[in-house]
Amino acid sequence: MIKANVITKNLSWYRYIKNPNSYIDRKIKKLNNKNKKLKKSVYFTLLLSGEKEIKNLNRKFRNKNKATDVLSFPFYTKKELKKKLIYEKEIYLGDIIINLNKIRDKKKLKNFKNELNSLWIHGLVHLFGYDHKKEKDFLAMKRIEKKYSSFIYD
Repeated sequence: MIKANVITKNLSWYRYIKNPNSYIDRKIKKLNNKNKKLKKSVYFTLLLSGEKEIKNLNRKFRNKNKATDVLSFPFYTKKELKKKLIYEKEIYLGDIIINLNKIRDKKKLKNFKNELNSLWIHGLVHLFGYDHKKEKDFLAMKRIEKKYSSFIYD
């Protein structure tokens, strides 16, 4: 079972989603209902931020002095997480930070919530130990993202 601790740091988020915490909880509940493979309790923090904060985090932890749409900070590699899933009852996966400005500024954006969902799911897949440095890893990650996305929509 997946759980999230949602922190809304930038109050402008409330213009787009009245209650981000309950919105994400509803989406995760759908994900949990469809994804029966995960027997353990895993959780993560989702920080809903703005441009300045995500730029500072990107500079501090990735040496990139620019804002991005999403950052993920996994606590474990895929291999370490596999071992943890065997022995631990509850596992903290890590942190995801999403930049409101990057969602809002996308010129072709038709649906704010769809973009938000894509970003937190992308971050979650990173927390499960996947990355997209190589083409084959990118394709595997996209497959999982597509699967998870299909679970959260009616």
